[in-house]
Amino acid sequence: MDLVSCKSDFPVLERHIDEQKITYLDSAATSLKPRSVIEAMSNYYSQNGVNIHRGKYYLSEEASDSYERVRYSIAQYLGAYGNEIVFTKGTTEALNMVAYGLNLQSDDIVVGFLDSHHAQMLPWRRAADLRLVNLNDEGGIDLDHYYGLLKLKPKVVVLTHCSNVTGTVAPIDQMTKAAKEACDAIVVVDAAQSMPHPHLRIDVSKLDVDFVAFSAHKMLGPTGVGCLYGKSARLNELRPLVVGGGMVDWVDMEGSQERKIPHRFEAGTPAIASTLGFGAALNYLKQFGEEASLAHTEELTEAIIKGALARDYIQLLGTKSAKNRCAIGSLRIKGCEDLSDIARSLSDSYGIMCRTGHMCAQPIVDQQMGGEVLRISAYIYNTTEEIDRFYQSLDELVYFLGLV
Repeated sequence: MDLVSCKSDFPVLERHIDEQKITYLDSAATSLKPRSVIEAMSNYYSQNGVNIHRGKYYLSEEASDSYERVRYSIAQYLGAYGNEIVFTKGTTEALNMVAYGLNLQSDDIVVGFLDSHHAQMLPWRRAADLRLVNLNDEGGIDLDHYYGLLKLKPKVVVLTHCSNVTGTVAPIDQMTKAAKEACDAIVVVDAAQSMPHPHLRIDVSKLDVDFVAFSAHKMLGPTGVGCLYGKSARLNELRPLVVGGGMVDWVDMEGSQERKIPHRFEAGTPAIASTLGFGAALNYLKQFGEEASLAHTEELTEAIIKGALARDYIQLLGTKSAKNRCAIGSLRIKGCEDLSDIARSLSDSYGIMCRTGHMCAQPIVDQQMGGEVLRISAYIYNTTEEIDRFYQSLDELVYFLGLV
């Protein structure tokens, strides 16, 4: 399928605000949902709607089979085994599960990265001694600093495949090999921003990572469900974060017996409809080839960078190359400390949806930009014309506000 022609598959994009057609530029926060995903969830509720893995009647077994097919579809996409796929609420819960389950000590060193999401920082900071890799002079990852921190023999290295604020795509193959060679560290990958892009798909049969976390809602799926991949040996060592029904085989007055992986990590009734929607989203994404995904992403990224660099009143966070970067632009508007009015005006007067704030990455945003940013993030249903329109609309607003 052609990436631009897919726009008609997303009902939200048919809406108008004040007679302006919606331009959605906040996919780094959450992606829009195609009809096939919405229909998969609706079909579950209208045609089945029962719980899974408990009942021995037809509807329960039907729902259970559908649910487990999604697990194996994700496993196949990652090059993993089915029992290495744990369903979670999302990337945040998946990362917390690992940080909690490894039984880290306060003096264990964990190496992370300054351009990471709070969900990839705070769990490790709570569990151990977190050290962050800086940016280099070009706004990318300082690999020399990374290699230097590996000399401290960290127990865990937590990699962000794609930053949600800079858009930088990290060389995780190279960085994983270095971590394993230096100290055989446990390598955890936050793939929330990279998994939505077919050309950035992680193949765990070829990449020696221990855990990978990602969310459905950033890859055209519903909210409330995500995934933790873990090597079976690592999952067997991990302590469950939540206990209760569904994760035990036997409970008596003396104790209990946990189920085998992955089910020991899936206590309680799961997000069944959302998981089925996740499967539909993955099937939808598989329509797009890796070459087309890469070409479209680079085209959108180049438009974001070019538009920012053409305007003196804008400061762009991160590198200035469209290579090894996703279509994410975090912008500082010089002379404007409160960006909320700009975002609201873009929305209400131009139909352009983008985000302001620290983007759940406050350390890097404050260090590099001195405060909140305006972020645009484009995806498969966006065009370069929409990015150009964003900048033209922004020009009008900052002129009206007297900022230029």
